[in-house]
Amino acid sequence: MNASAPASVVATPTLAWRAVCTRDDLVADSGVVVLLDGQQIALFYVPGADGNPLYAIENRDPKSGANVIGRGLVGHLGGSLVVASPLYKQHFRLADGSCVQYPEQSLRIWQARFNGDTVEIA
Repeated sequence: MNASAPASVVATPTLAWRAVCTRDDLVADSGVVVLLDGQQIALFYVPGADGNPLYAIENRDPKSGANVIGRGLVGHLGGSLVVASPLYKQHFRLADGSCVQYPEQSLRIWQARFNGDTVEIA
């Protein structure tokens, strides 16, 4: 190994956090939908959840094509925090968007956080 060779640096992408609503707009253990760059995003605030209590997931149900995920019921299934689609009742994991019953179905997720009383997603 050449002692004078520079160490390689791996750049990590910087997240672009964007404000979408306030904490007062959220309903505990339920979903609300925001529109960001033409994309409907369902926000779920789960105060008793381990780690971050805020989840951002695609609002469009992949089976029906309807924008209804934000109206789904939140619960636990198989050790995972999930939302049930109101139409066909399939369950999507809030942490990663994967479907419990149909592995070929998934929803896009965004990182979400509170910045004071502002809700931000990236």
